[in-house]
Amino acid sequence: MRILVTNDDGINAEGLDALERIARALSDDVWIVAPEYEQSGASRALTLDEPIRIRKLSERKFSTTGTPTDCVMLGVHELVQGARPDLVLSGVNRGANLAEDVTMSGTVAGAIEGMALGIPAIALSQMGFYEPGASYEAAEAFGPGIVKRLVELGWPGDVVLNINFPNRPVEEIHEVEVTRQGFRDVHVRHAEKRTDLRGKEYYWVGFRQERSSPPEGTDLRALYDGKISVTPLHIDLTHNATLRDLKGQLGGVPPKV
Repeated sequence: MRILVTNDDGINAEGLDALERIARALSDDVWIVAPEYEQSGASRALTLDEPIRIRKLSERKFSTTGTPTDCVMLGVHELVQGARPDLVLSGVNRGANLAEDVTMSGTVAGAIEGMALGIPAIALSQMGFYEPGASYEAAEAFGPGIVKRLVELGWPGDVVLNINFPNRPVEEIHEVEVTRQGFRDVHVRHAEKRTDLRGKEYYWVGFRQERSSPPEGTDLRALYDGKISVTPLHIDLTHNATLRDLKGQLGGVPPKV
């Protein structure tokens, strides 16, 4: 199995090293193409207004000045020599990618680009880096087995799989739950206003560490309960119930004022 590895935390991230070890537990044919700098929150951004530079670190390891989406596109079309990858792995992200945050995640975006290019793709994230004792041990312990099983099972070509590992000691993690994407009932994003040394104001965007009260079956609830969450994600954002309602009320001749 030929595996292409990417991330959004950058080529020097510890999580990328962890993901490389996960990939090498499954295959000797591992290629790495990751951003030169951190691209967290980049979502599916493409670099369109400036050239993308590539740095070759070893025979199968590259960094680029582009986004995770750029990295996967360039990896598949330009950098991986010979056959196309059989699998794209993105991560292991420093922090969970859950609920509505998946639409902003560069980690998930790297997997989506693999899917868009016709390659099965999985995003992996490790919860807990705002909490004491966080590490990638859970991801490394359980990642190879879960990825191997998912590849054996297969999944639709228009779906990416989003795996999140809880911040618990390995011996305290006993369950994988297949979940749906949740949605927080609290707003955790905020901008903190600060003043620089020249007296000018600026803002630092971040997240408040507040837990919501998600229902059973969601990715959020599984992680809160110390389970590994596996969520199949679909890029089609159409809300079908509203689609059906509007078809009966708006379809046909355009309305006039």
